[in-house]
Amino acid sequence: MILLKDIFHLFYPNLCTICTKHLVENETAICTFCRHDLPLTNFTDYNNNKVTQTFYGSILLEKAFSLLFYRKKGSTQKLIHDLKYKGNEEIGVFFGNWLGELLKENQEFKAVDFIVPVPLHPKKLRERGYNQVTKFGKRLEHHLQIPLIENNLTRTSATKTQTFKARFERFRNLETTFLLQDPSFFNDKHVLLLDDVITTGATLEACAKEFEKSKNCKISILTMAYTE
Repeated sequence: MILLKDIFHLFYPNLCTICTKHLVENETAICTFCRHDLPLTNFTDYNNNKVTQTFYGSILLEKAFSLLFYRKKGSTQKLIHDLKYKGNEEIGVFFGNWLGELLKENQEFKAVDFIVPVPLHPKKLRERGYNQVTKFGKRLEHHLQIPLIENNLTRTSATKTQTFKARFERFRNLETTFLLQDPSFFNDKHVLLLDDVITTGATLEACAKEFEKSKNCKISILTMAYTE
């Protein structure tokens, strides 16, 4: 079996997403050298940082955290692009393991009851074949021992990419695209919303607004990256 595995990797090698060099055993998605060069946010205050400040005046957050800074043409952009558009779901596994180990150690989200990933519209899900944050969420579920809930929050309308739209306009377009199927399920619960990257925060804001339908529901946010 080991020989067959070696032959397989000879013809279909695992390559680093960033530098394209061969990965060695125990490396996933990116090599150790590239991992050390990633632009960490180094947010140590989970209650007051650039992520929480993005949502001031719009939604009340318990905690929020992003692991990396997202910069145009940077390594984080390459990772997120390959995760979303090139089928490289191992990047989600990589982030889930990294953040899962970090958060298990620092216990910042120990009070969370459920992990909820931002959903894709069914049409987009069929086209892509997967939600880019699903495996990310499943690894967090494994490390933190917090249930992942995927089917209660749904996206009800497909929207085109709105990267260059103003924050107010994006929120106006997104505010009705999510639906919480059973708000009472989250009564008196603490929900951790997951996404890949925060740009204006409009998508996560629209999701969080749905949870305001639940009685005394607390919201926290966790993403792989944050746009500077």
